[in-house]
Amino acid sequence: MFKQVKSALFWYYLIKFRRRVVLIVLLLIIALFANSIYADVVQYLTLKEKLEFLEIVLLSKWIIIIFNIVFSIYLFLTMFKNQEDDYKKEEKKKEVKATTSSSEKFSEREKQFLHKKKLKTKADILLDK
Repeated sequence: MFKQVKSALFWYYLIKFRRRVVLIVLLLIIALFANSIYADVVQYLTLKEKLEFLEIVLLSKWIIIIFNIVFSIYLFLTMFKNQEDDYKKEEKKKEVKATTSSSEKFSEREKQFLHKKKLKTKADILLDK
C-alpha cells in the first residue's frame, strides 16, 4: 500500500513539473558531456598548435559545468515554492476580478443612483421600526 502511494505521488509531481524536470535533466546532461566536449576541443587545439586557447577552453568548461549544476539546484529548490506563490497570485486575481466585475455591472448613471439613494430591504425596514 505504501509503495503505491509513494509511486502515485512520484508520478503526480513528475507530470505536474515535467517542464522543470526535463530542463534539470538537460542541464545535467550538458554538464556531464562538457568533459567529453572539452577533450575534443583540446585535441583539436593541440593538432592545430593553438595552445594559447587552452586556458580559455578550460575556464569555459568549468563555467558551463558549475552554472548548469547551480541552476539545476536552484530549479529543484524553487519547484515547490513557485507552486505556493502561484496559488497566492491566483487568489489575488480572483479578488480583483470580483471587485472589478461587480463595479462593471452598473453604468455610471446606475452607480450615481446607488450612491445617492440608500436602498432598504424589508429586513432593514423592520429593524428601523
